Amino acid sequence: MVYRNSSASCLYLALFWLLANAGLAQTPTPYTWWKPADSPFPVVDGQAWPGEMPDTLQRLPPRAKALVRKPVWDLSRQTAGLSIRFVSNAPEIIVRYQVTGNAALPHMPATGVSGVDLYGIDSDGSWHLASGKYSFKDTVQYTFAQLRPTDGYHKLGREYRLYLPLYNGVRNLEIGVPAGSSFTALPQRPEKPIVVYGTSIAQGACASRPGMAWPTILARKLDRPVINLGFSGNGRLEKEVVDLVNEIDAKLFVLDCLPNLIQTVVDRPELEKRIIDAVRTLRAKHPQTPILLTEHDGYTEGYLMPHRQPLFENANLDLREAFAKLKGENIQGIYLLPMSEIGMDLDCMVDGTHPNDLGMMRYANAYEKKIREILQQPLGTLTTQIPTRQNREPGSYNWEERHTEMLKLNQTEPTRIVFIGNSITHNWGGKPLNNRIAGAGSWDKYLDPLQVRNFGFGWDRVENVLWRVYNDELDDIAPEQIILNIGTNNLHLNTDDEIVQGLKHLIHAIRLRQPKARLTLLGIYPRREQETRVAGLNKGIQALARSENIGYQDVGKRLLLKTGKINEQLFSDGLHPNAAGYEVLGKELATVLKSKRAKE
Repeated sequence: MVYRNSSASCLYLALFWLLANAGLAQTPTPYTWWKPADSPFPVVDGQAWPGEMPDTLQRLPPRAKALVRKPVWDLSRQTAGLSIRFVSNAPEIIVRYQVTGNAALPHMPATGVSGVDLYGIDSDGSWHLASGKYSFKDTVQYTFAQLRPTDGYHKLGREYRLYLPLYNGVRNLEIGVPAGSSFTALPQRPEKPIVVYGTSIAQGACASRPGMAWPTILARKLDRPVINLGFSGNGRLEKEVVDLVNEIDAKLFVLDCLPNLIQTVVDRPELEKRIIDAVRTLRAKHPQTPILLTEHDGYTEGYLMPHRQPLFENANLDLREAFAKLKGENIQGIYLLPMSEIGMDLDCMVDGTHPNDLGMMRYANAYEKKIREILQQPLGTLTTQIPTRQNREPGSYNWEERHTEMLKLNQTEPTRIVFIGNSITHNWGGKPLNNRIAGAGSWDKYLDPLQVRNFGFGWDRVENVLWRVYNDELDDIAPEQIILNIGTNNLHLNTDDEIVQGLKHLIHAIRLRQPKARLTLLGIYPRREQETRVAGLNKGIQALARSENIGYQDVGKRLLLKTGKINEQLFSDGLHPNAAGYEVLGKELATVLKSKRAKE
């Protein structure tokens, strides 16, 4: 039997444990940190005056301090509706910052008042919420750990949107990722925003977290920037604020101020006057921009506390009378969102006045329905009829940057013919310039002389083109012709009928925005091992074109052999044409375009 000194053994084990864990204790995971001030371009979505406050997380420009009442200015320093977008492949993201006020309110949790929300968007455009671990101390910190590294298309990261606190100012914001992970801040969205001027309800009281304020939900539903100018207790349609709102080049203005007007404007004629003056002011500078006026959503305790009921009922009557007078002045493009369409009930409120998350969703749904009607952006029931962004091949090109370039070109360079498509069009040639060109010779020979603009985006499906149409790519131009060739990337996901119905939905969207342009639908180009299906689908597309009274051409049939199979000598991979294939397509398409022009 061997005897050992137990004390010596314990000491040995203790030393062994300390040495084994010394590296862990002394070398924590290094992080790379980013601050908004690090960016050379504006990165805060939801700010309407980015050039005036590049390093500031607030909602009104600094000069507004001398223009608006102090309560409005103080509230504008709170970050409701502001967000930061970035792309990262990090397995963990840490957000830390300080707030300028109390962490919580009596009727609203700290997660809504002072917290942040992180949403991710996958490569197919679907939204996902990241659940973070948080602590509210001198420095607020959120840790989003064990994040999915990839969604199957690539390993270059996904887009994230970080929504900032609803009822607090933010200082010293930093976003950290483990060293070696990628992090790229994204610039402000280029599309014209929805601008909301309202009360505490618009600012976000009493959402449980920033992502659940109705303007933020609406921004996700429409996938369009929303400027949140909700000022708690101070949304009063004051001239100074209306004049600031009037500086914004908006897609649509929302005036939702009645809950504060009935608290501060005793004289009902004054209430009506403020509504009329605000609309006239906006309309004078923005003759075409829609203006949406919103009724008071009511108080859920109105039955048991009857003195409350007349307050919102009279305010809504005043709003309707003001609306009728404005209509009587032949002011066009004004709309009304009635209380009945918002649909609040006793389970939607925190305190009889401010919505909970259910109430916020009711608000967002009502606004989405109304705004889609106004902007003519309906949703269908099929995936091919629901507008969706994508980010499937960032290693080849940046989908959002190409979209932004389209919007810039539309404002600076006219075009006669718009050619909408996927990678086959994208890779052909023409503007916007890119590094994917495979058919530049034929484009320059056949299409450039006809002033054709390349609206092709690699990996696009029908629903991605619908997103681009809904997000302003056909604005600011007046083309004579629009050529549409899309659907091959839907073949592995959708039935032929779903593709045809998606094309029908897309055609209607294009016609609403470009009613004077001649629209020609191209048959889907043939592809290896799917020649028979494509031929059958093209019969359905041709029938659709006939029923919609638009043109149809199947220029892709020139890429087939007499056997019905593709001519491999004209393709690089069985799907994308090579230079010789583009030569065949270019010659055929130019003949079609010239023929149509000659018939005019």
